[in-house]
This record gives sequence, structure tokens and C-alpha cells, in this order.
Amino acid sequence: MRESFKKHIKGLNEDIVAMSEMVAAATIQSVKALEERDVKKAERIAKDDLLINEKRWKIEEECINLIALQQPVASDLREIIAALNVITELERMGDYAEGIAKIVVMLGDEPLIRPLIFMPKMAEKATDMLKRSMQAFISRDAKAATAICNEDDDIDKLYDEAYHDLLMRMIKDPEVISKATPLIWATHNLERIADRVTNICERTVFLATGTMPQVNVSRY
Repeated sequence: MRESFKKHIKGLNEDIVAMSEMVAAATIQSVKALEERDVKKAERIAKDDLLINEKRWKIEEECINLIALQQPVASDLREIIAALNVITELERMGDYAEGIAKIVVMLGDEPLIRPLIFMPKMAEKATDMLKRSMQAFISRDAKAATAICNEDDDIDKLYDEAYHDLLMRMIKDPEVISKATPLIWATHNLERIADRVTNICERTVFLATGTMPQVNVSRY
């Protein structure tokens, strides 16, 4: 029974990593679509969010089957509950990427008020954090997960710089408000993706140590 459970957990983790890769790709591509004013690409990204949602429900069903069929003990349940928490975070990240894609569609071919400076950096940093958070989760590496949590400050700094830049442009020229506001929304979505990565890392620390780090309530 224990070997069977371990095998199922291994398969579960592989599916979670695959889902995270889908989310990372959607995040990067949504920002590229915005940068390139590529409405067709954005429409595909928004549509493909259904695939991320389907992956989430498939993994959740696997978790339910594990509980029903494998008679997990307390430590096993912690692993399954952690998996359920992680896929919830990933699904929300996918929604944020979809949100950026929808902003591209909303803006159409209207030119941006300025070239994107902060968002590509934020997307690259957030997806790198996501990739490493998955590695930490799979290996139950509390130290690595804690270090990734601390990197969220870098994303917050980029977000603050982007927000301030766009706000100053709107103050100087109120006519750009309708163009700048969607960019603030998109930037905020990237900041939230990084927050969700941090949530995964906190869950990893709990899984590895049995102790939940102090939670920053403002992220929820």
C-alpha cells in the first residue's frame, strides 16, 4: 500500500509540474502579446486557460481518488492537501495570465503610451520563481522555498516603479488615463502571480517542516 501511494504521489507531482509549465508559458506569452500588440495570440492564450482549468480539475480528482482508495495516514493527507493548495494557486495564476491576454484584446491595435519596460522583467522573474518553487515543492526543500519567498520583494519593487511611472503620466496628461489604466491592471496581475508563487513556497515549508511561516495577509 505504501509503495502504491508513493507511486501515485510521484505521478501527482509530475502533473502539478506540467500544470505550472502551462501557467508559466501563458504568463510569458501574454506579456509578449501585449508588447507586440498581437490580438490573435492573446485570444489563443485566453482560450487556452480552459486547458489549465481542466488540468486543475484532473489533478483534484486524482487527489480525491487517493484519499478514497489509499487510506492515507496523517502525513499522507498533508501531502495531498498540499497538492490541492498548489493547484489552486496555479489555477489563479492562469487566470491572471488570461486577464493580461484579455487586456490585449480590449486594447486592440491601439498603440501603447510607452514601450513596456517593467512588465517583461516582472514576467521573467515571476516565472523563474515559479519554476524554482516547483523544484522546491517536489524535493520538499524548505530552505530553497524560503529564499524564493524573499525574492517577492524584487517583484514588488518593479510593480511600484511601474505603477508610479504610469501614475505620473496620467497626472501630466489626463488624456492617457484610458490607455494607462489597463497597463496598471496588467502589471498588478504579474505582481499577484508572484504572490501566488510565494504562497506555494509557504506551503512547501509547512509540508517539509510542519510549521507554517508567518503569513503576509495583504497578499490574499
